[in-house]
Amino acid sequence: LLEVDAALQKLAAEHPRLAKVVECRYFAGMTDEETAAALGLSVRTAQREWFKARAWLRATLRPQAQGHA
Repeated sequence: LLEVDAALQKLAAEHPRLAKVVECRYFAGMTDEETAAALGLSVRTAQREWFKARAWLRATLRPQAQGHA
């Protein structure tokens, strides 16, 4: 959990909008449409940002996860 928290903090520092999308989608359980409305984005942009955020987090956490295998 500490690694995930550190990754989310790094994401927020480097890509604040992506971090906001993660907060909306993952932590608040919002849909694409709700996330878009909350952040003032189009639905398609919210979807793209969610995709980018997940990929960024996956790439950031992957080396750590492989080290624990």
